[in-house]
Amino acid sequence: MGLWTDRVVPHLVERSLSTADVMRLRTSACAGLTGRVLELGFGSGLNVGSYPPGVTRVDAVEPSEVGWRMSEARRQGADLPIERVGLDGQRLEAASASYDAVLSSFTLCTIPDVAAALAEVRRVLRPGGAFYFLEHGRSPDRGVARWQRRLDPLERRIAGGCHLSRDIPALVRASGLDATVSASYLAGPALGRPWTYVFNGRGVEQTA
Repeated sequence: MGLWTDRVVPHLVERSLSTADVMRLRTSACAGLTGRVLELGFGSGLNVGSYPPGVTRVDAVEPSEVGWRMSEARRQGADLPIERVGLDGQRLEAASASYDAVLSSFTLCTIPDVAAALAEVRRVLRPGGAFYFLEHGRSPDRGVARWQRRLDPLERRIAGGCHLSRDIPALVRASGLDATVSASYLAGPALGRPWTYVFNGRGVEQTA
């Protein structure tokens, strides 16, 4: 990763994804989490205040050293153990069926091989566990989706590999998880819509 991605992007993410609207969505996305949780893309720890009381431990996957340092105060203020256990969501350093839930927020847009990461999510989930996600991605509006595709190359360069046009629910379902999803634009001007179509969802193992 270059200097921009390493040093600047974590601060941009902190600022843009800690607005009141997004923090309310984080609380909604985390509702229902219990037990031992693996969080993909822990970042600066913006979800820490949204963990429900039933969460007993959080293991964090976070590639950015800057992001991890930024999370220190939030981690130290939490009333549960939070430990960094890996750097790469595509290759989790965890035993199979070892987590009650996996949480991902604004992370699947940047993982190069999403299919590999979601396969790992399924692998580490215990029977009956669930994948909780809050992600942005492809808009159902053709005009917005067209701009997302046009902007994707620039977005990847300036936002740490972020893709605007990924169909997150479709990717989750293709992994073998049944996904229940609510989706909407964040509040704001229409000009920002390529960046603000957000999915709040939960994926569980598909049943025959």
